[in-house]
Amino acid sequence: MIKSEDTSRDGAGSLRAQAPAGARIRAAARTARRDFSHVGNFTDYMEVVWRLLEAGEAGGKTLDIPAGNGLLSARLREAGHTVVCADINREKPDYVLADMNEPLPFAAGEFDAVVCMEGLEHTLDPAALIGELCRVTRPGGRIILTVPNVQNVFSRLKFLCTGFFYQFSPWGSIPRPRGEKKDRGHVSSLTYLQLRYLFDYNGARLAAVRGDRWKKKWLIPFLLPALALGWVWARVELARQDPVPAADGRAMLRDLFSAPALFSRSLVLVFQKA
Repeated sequence: MIKSEDTSRDGAGSLRAQAPAGARIRAAARTARRDFSHVGNFTDYMEVVWRLLEAGEAGGKTLDIPAGNGLLSARLREAGHTVVCADINREKPDYVLADMNEPLPFAAGEFDAVVCMEGLEHTLDPAALIGELCRVTRPGGRIILTVPNVQNVFSRLKFLCTGFFYQFSPWGSIPRPRGEKKDRGHVSSLTYLQLRYLFDYNGARLAAVRGDRWKKKWLIPFLLPALALGWVWARVELARQDPVPAADGRAMLRDLFSAPALFSRSLVLVFQKA
């Protein structure tokens, strides 16, 4: 028989003894939630990615990394898609263990499509991950990427006032020892131009720019004069860049001032491997 704790003294002593245990449990729960992060609902950016995949070629093999809690892959499988889920967590037994900070455990050209939703910003070396995403995609295959949109107008205003982008608070990143395989939070902010360059370097050309829900729409009327000035300023800069092919320059200018780039919370980019 298990003996209960001695409560012959006043109950306050017992309560004081129990409090640290409760605090430890709550702290452990908070730590567990921070070890690996994923959303609990089917988000707007997932809906955009879902529509893009449904509009593509039927069949084929898709990689979902980081798969999180598998909401997108579950819907894709219900629609008849073949999906491989990979993540550093053990959310489901069929997940392939893959650390995005290391080479991916897949063969070159293994997948017809690769999806990476809100994962790149969690890596220490996003350029290396981009190289891996392109490597495991077959020639002609698509890579669909979503990232926090650090260049929407609200994020630009926040950077001007605070020195950091929306969704990249300096208090949001999680210090981890070198080599620890846990989430570090948002540690790598990437712009449209950086992503376009890095994917192009790895043999994947930008095919489409999309976005999810708009962020802080009430700011738009107040920022229109600044956006108009920015458009003129960017055109002047473009005219000075002789090495840039005219078609690429026009495409970049169009994308930089598109509604998804200026207003969406997450940027959704589609690349096609050559």
